[in-house]
Amino acid sequence: MLGLRGIPDVQGGVEKHVEMLSARLVAHGWSVDVIGRQRYLSTSSSYSWGDIRVFPLWAPRLMALEAIVHTFVGVCFAALRRPDILHIHAIGPALLVPLARLLGMRVVVTHHGYDYDRQKWGTFARRMLKLGERMGMRLAHGRIAISKEIVERMGERYRVPVDFVPNGVAVSPGRGETGILDELGLKRRRYILLAARLVPEKRQTDLIQAFASLGDAGVKLVLAGSAEFETPYANEVRALAGSVPGVVLAGFQSGDRLAELFANAALFVLPSSHEGMPIALLEAMAHGLPVLASDIVANRELDLPASDYFPLGDISGLAAAIARKIENPPSDEEVLSQMAHVESTHSWASVAQKTLAVYRMLAK
Repeated sequence: MLGLRGIPDVQGGVEKHVEMLSARLVAHGWSVDVIGRQRYLSTSSSYSWGDIRVFPLWAPRLMALEAIVHTFVGVCFAALRRPDILHIHAIGPALLVPLARLLGMRVVVTHHGYDYDRQKWGTFARRMLKLGERMGMRLAHGRIAISKEIVERMGERYRVPVDFVPNGVAVSPGRGETGILDELGLKRRRYILLAARLVPEKRQTDLIQAFASLGDAGVKLVLAGSAEFETPYANEVRALAGSVPGVVLAGFQSGDRLAELFANAALFVLPSSHEGMPIALLEAMAHGLPVLASDIVANRELDLPASDYFPLGDISGLAAAIARKIENPPSDEEVLSQMAHVESTHSWASVAQKTLAVYRMLAK
C-alpha cells in the first residue's frame, strides 16, 4: 500500500481507508506492507501494527513535493520487495504508475476523489494531479473508485473498466470514558461536531459563521482536526474560532477519544466543497448522529433525506438547518434504523472482498 501518510491513527480519509482495509486483507491470509511518511509516524524504523508491516520512508516537508517525492521513493522501495500487487492510493501518487510498471510490478490504483479540485492547489499542481489521474486510469492493471460517479466519469473519460469499491465504516464499542468531554468543557448532546483537516475544501469557516449567527443556542461547536502545514487558511480558522464564543478547537483526535466525541455529539456537520466518499460522515451516521452535509455530488451519493443537505456555501441556509436539527432530535427508532442501514451498506468486510476480487483477477 502506497500513497498515504501512514497507519495507524493518522489523520486523513485515505489513511483510514488503508488502515481498515489492510487489517481485513490480513484476516483473509494476505501479507500487507504499508509505506508511510516518516514525519507522520511515531518512529523512523519499520514496525508491525498487528500483522501489518509499516515502513516509514523519508519525504520532504513541502506541501507541493511531499506526496510525489515520497511516492517515487516508495515505488523504488517496493520494487526491491517484489510484491504480488502494488496498490497505489489517490491520483497524485498514481503519477508514478509508469515507473512501477517499468520496474515490473502489477499495479492497482484507487481513485479517492478529484484532488485537482482542492482549493489549496495552484495551476501547475492541478495539471500534475490530472496527469496522475490519466496515468493511473490508463496504465494501472486494476482500477478502483470509491464512488459510482467517479466510476462513470472515469469510464467515459478514459474508456477503461473501473471497479466500484466504496469506503466502509466501523464503530468499535467504547472502552470507557476517556475524559475528553471534561477536558474540552463539553456536555453530552450539547455540541455540534466536525472532524476534518484544516484545509480550505472542508470549509470550517462556513460552519463557524453559521454557528455564530445562531446566537445563544445552548450548544458548542467542536472542530476536531489539525493542519499538516501552516497555511493562511488554518490561521484564518483559528482566528475566527477565537472570535466566536462556544467554538472549541479540539485538534487532531483519534481512537477512543474521537469515538467519544462522535458518540456524544448532538449533530455532525460536513460543509465541505470536495469529498471522495466522506468517511467521517459515514462514521457519524454509524454512531446514530443526525447529520447535515453540503449538497455536493459525493455527499449526495449517500442518498440521505433532503433535510440532511444544505446548499454549498449558503451560510444562512446552514444556520437555519442546524437550528432545525437541534430543535428536533431524532427518535430512538430513527437512530437505530440509520445505524443498521450504514452497517449493512458500508461494511469494511465487503470492501475487502471487493478489493480482493480485483487482486485475484490480476493473479490469473
